[in-house]
Amino acid sequence: MDHYFSICSAEMYYEKYMAFLLENYDQLRMPYSFPVALSFLASPVLMEGKAFLCFNDDDEVICAFSYIYGTGENQYEDKHIVQIQVIYFLEQYRSSRLFLHALQYVTEYIAYMEEDVKEFRFWTSSDDSLRKLFAKIADRVASVETENGPLDEYRASFRAWQSYAARFQHEPFF
Repeated sequence: MDHYFSICSAEMYYEKYMAFLLENYDQLRMPYSFPVALSFLASPVLMEGKAFLCFNDDDEVICAFSYIYGTGENQYEDKHIVQIQVIYFLEQYRSSRLFLHALQYVTEYIAYMEEDVKEFRFWTSSDDSLRKLFAKIADRVASVETENGPLDEYRASFRAWQSYAARFQHEPFF
């Protein structure tokens, strides 16, 4: 195996998560001011959420992703909604295979933890290549212009993500 995933469950892993994302901040292309972007990156650490790392065979971090439960408009009480806060792969590791493994990992993790998740939501910069990629796994429900650039909102049911990920699955992670 050329990579493996880890749940950030100790301070050391959260430090690696934050360091990795801050080291690669410019490549994240987040259409927010730095303070707002930092709140997105740190929210899984500070709020009820989960953060994950992906390592290569040399134990170097090659990917980080995270989510929180609930939405701001409902004071995070709607815990059946998971908001993806960030997902970032180092450029040399960007591939459909690794992206699918990350998707499989997070959906299996949520199912294994028996969370009552019904929906995923996430926001990205408006970009034709991202729209093409994300159209495979979610519906674009809004596009807005922000002072830091255009932003697209996507939503997908948890069951749809599970079904999509399962089509490519060989062995369960959990």
